[in-house]
Amino acid sequence: MSTQRTHHPRLTALGWTAGAAAAAGAGCVAYGALIERNWFTIREESLAILPAGTKPFTVLHLSDIHFSPGDHKKAAWLRGLARLRPDLVVNTGDNLSHPKAIRPLLAALGPLMEFPGVFVPGSNDYFAPRFKNPFAYLGGPSKLSDQGKRHPHVLDTASLHAGFGMGGWVDLANRAQSIPLAGIRFDFSGVDDPHLGRERYAGWPRGSANQHTAPHVKVAVAHAPYQRVLDHFTADGADLILAGHTHGGQICIPGYGALVTNCDLPTWRAKGLHDWSAGGRTTPVNVSGGIGTSRTAPFRFACRPEAVVLRLTARPGA
Repeated sequence: MSTQRTHHPRLTALGWTAGAAAAAGAGCVAYGALIERNWFTIREESLAILPAGTKPFTVLHLSDIHFSPGDHKKAAWLRGLARLRPDLVVNTGDNLSHPKAIRPLLAALGPLMEFPGVFVPGSNDYFAPRFKNPFAYLGGPSKLSDQGKRHPHVLDTASLHAGFGMGGWVDLANRAQSIPLAGIRFDFSGVDDPHLGRERYAGWPRGSANQHTAPHVKVAVAHAPYQRVLDHFTADGADLILAGHTHGGQICIPGYGALVTNCDLPTWRAKGLHDWSAGGRTTPVNVSGGIGTSRTAPFRFACRPEAVVLRLTARPGA
């Protein structure tokens, strides 16, 4: 005697829906890991913050390269950025993702070291990332303050910074320095990584307050844009703040934006050029969406890796 198995139509529809959702999810992960992660772009912004009588000035802002050996596409793209011929390169940290990445990273950035540059470190210039659940990135800011005491992969930060220094780039970690560029005195103030709690404010170079006799441009540089850092630099008179760290959210929802920033910055500020107000002052802040990803979460979605070109011009009426 034979029996015929019947399928409930609602259960069948649910099965098809679940299968379609799983297939769509797998497709999104594959797209983020294989395509968008290497779909590099250049975001361009304009700011009128220069003193009167000065010519336009171009800043190339790099952040969160997260370089590993074998990153050939990333290396070729970085080398190609030299065609932009910036007046200044600003590197806001997290350059590494592997202990053996220093030499190939410096080779990839070599053409850009023909131009003046400044840099500050991020946590991944001190410690290589440990493998963990890739979706932990969505759970909130990582806790790294004591990482140096227990992390098995301490990086050769001194060699990385020596390589930058030999290329002519200036270390701004908890330092202030004036650099004359294109007839303009740029006063820089930078901090070590706030995500590790290492920031120590150095103020501004001497003479920067005397804007009447020698107009200056004050540029603050940090890796992680924590609100306390933005508040300090804004209230202290910065004309521009540059930071990274957020990866632009890295995994975004089209039409909505970032889900996380890995710090206390609001998600709608996860990348881009925005105004920040503190102490009765307002300062433009550029947060880079970053060039790389964490090795533990090697994909991007609706958040292409980017370098930023800032075209600075004279202030209105100047």
